[in-house]
Amino acid sequence: MFRRKDRIEVKTPEQILLMREAGLVVGRTLELLRESVRPGISTRELDALAEESIRSHGAVPSFLGYHGYPASICTSVNDEVVHGIPGDRVLQDGDQISIDCGAILSGWHGDAAITVGVGDVDAASLELSRVTEEALWRGLAAAVAGGSVRDIGVAVESSVRSQPAGESYGIVEEYVGHGIGTSMHMEPNVPNYDHGGKSPQLVVGMALAVEPMVCAGSRHTRTLADDWTVVTTDGGRACHWEHTVAVTAEGPWVLTAIDGGAARFAELGVASPAATRH
Repeated sequence: MFRRKDRIEVKTPEQILLMREAGLVVGRTLELLRESVRPGISTRELDALAEESIRSHGAVPSFLGYHGYPASICTSVNDEVVHGIPGDRVLQDGDQISIDCGAILSGWHGDAAITVGVGDVDAASLELSRVTEEALWRGLAAAVAGGSVRDIGVAVESSVRSQPAGESYGIVEEYVGHGIGTSMHMEPNVPNYDHGGKSPQLVVGMALAVEPMVCAGSRHTRTLADDWTVVTTDGGRACHWEHTVAVTAEGPWVLTAIDGGAARFAELGVASPAATRH
């Protein structure tokens, strides 16, 4: 069984392998949804595809019924940051959609998100997504035993700020990453910025969901009347990218990436067990 270190769930290698199976369900489902995004499809149709995919792998959707949430995925379009509820909205050419997906398999959770352009998307929106995804991978690369949770936020923020016009982007602070394992949301919180002060040490067996949310303008957000959908206060576009990562003795292993993160970590020169065990 797992043990707890400062109230943080620390998994055995065998339990990390079980989390990898849940992560692959999420990764494969998101790849299906990425391929399915097109002008004319509704967010409700994407949700149905996601639920069918998750259940076809013997898993169940993490989100469905979670604190009353009514769908299997979150679909956040344009100025919607996170927690957008699938429904009758039909995607239009030029939209950009962030899709957040979670699955439970054998009692273990996987959680990840992607941002996808719909048809012909403007260059500024594509750049916002690129910057956010790059920051995600810099944060994942910092999930190294002996470091701290704060290191991840520092890496994410530094990556965003180092980009062309990086100071103009807003990094959402009210919504953060989190520990994950036998529950979807667990300690510790994983901010996407340098919050300062002390933070938990990263140890082998920890699993974290790293999920930067970056806005084209102000970082400030508000929640719509549905009590779920979070939007930017200035109406600017936002992007959300996320992966579940395990801290291992050989380096970070991205449990929700199909290749375990091998390709991106190779580009960054980061040691990872993904190179040998996708």
